Amino acid sequence: MRARADCAGLVAQGSIRINRQPTVKPHAKLRVGDVLTIPVHGMVRVLRVESLATRRGPASEARFLYADISDVPATSCTGADSSAYRAP
Repeated sequence: MRARADCAGLVAQGSIRINRQPTVKPHAKLRVGDVLTIPVHGMVRVLRVESLATRRGPASEARFLYADISDVPATSCTGADSSAYRAP
């Protein structure tokens, strides 16, 4: 997600799960080891929290805070094969 507002909207809809439980609280606390299930661009990404940031920072730093454990590897939408996506 590019913006916090986008994430908050998905949470408010109940689209995001933390440890398989739907959450509707954008302020839900995360812990190291928590698993997030997130629908993104027509596919489902499953992310495990590896570390928590002490401050807000750039996306390049944020990538080191989680591990993508999705069944289907995440690919960019540009030129990606649509057969690589699964329904949310």
